[in-house]
Amino acid sequence: MSETYSYEVAQGHGLPHDPFKAIVAPRPIGWISTRDAEGRGNLAPYSFFNAISDTPPVLAFGSSGYKDSVRNAETTGAFVYNLATEALADAMNGSSANFASGEDELRAMGLTPAACRCVDVDRVAESPAALECRVLDVIRLKDLHGDVTDSYVVFGQVVAVHLDMAFLRDGLFDTAAAGSIQRAGYMTDYAVVGPDSMRALRRPGSPEEAIAKYRRRK
Repeated sequence: MSETYSYEVAQGHGLPHDPFKAIVAPRPIGWISTRDAEGRGNLAPYSFFNAISDTPPVLAFGSSGYKDSVRNAETTGAFVYNLATEALADAMNGSSANFASGEDELRAMGLTPAACRCVDVDRVAESPAALECRVLDVIRLKDLHGDVTDSYVVFGQVVAVHLDMAFLRDGLFDTAAAGSIQRAGYMTDYAVVGPDSMRALRRPGSPEEAIAKYRRRK
């Protein structure tokens, strides 16, 4: 085995850049649309995002700072997750620019707003999939010393789903064909899910089967 580089976070990583985001990767992009108290739309990407439960279906996105998406979601109790894809990469990236508060990035980027069924928030019509969410909780994180940080996590339960029928194959959503784009390391690094990156892994029937299969591959 090769030599291991180890460090304690409190003492610093000693590297040109913090490897944390490169290790926990790829990460789905939470392309989050919201609406503020005045009814103005907002659209922004968050790389700290994922599904955390399927019963009920729950999503969570994390924000460094109390940004518009967090404020809007907490104020109105709703947000929408729009699937970011390779075809929409420039629009997604563009929506991360420092737009003025209250300016609707969805419309500014030339995307098409589409009404939702259960929440008063627009979704991105060009996105192959969108999940409407009602907010369950907004948490301001604390560190190990109990001190509050400037990081927030928004939890939302999915209440409605939108799927572009062009990506339904025999009733299954074709993830590879949709081509979702994900954060995969440092500032400019992204990965794309496509047919060549997919791999089928079925759960083993027993521990013995799992061990035997792994040993055969070594």
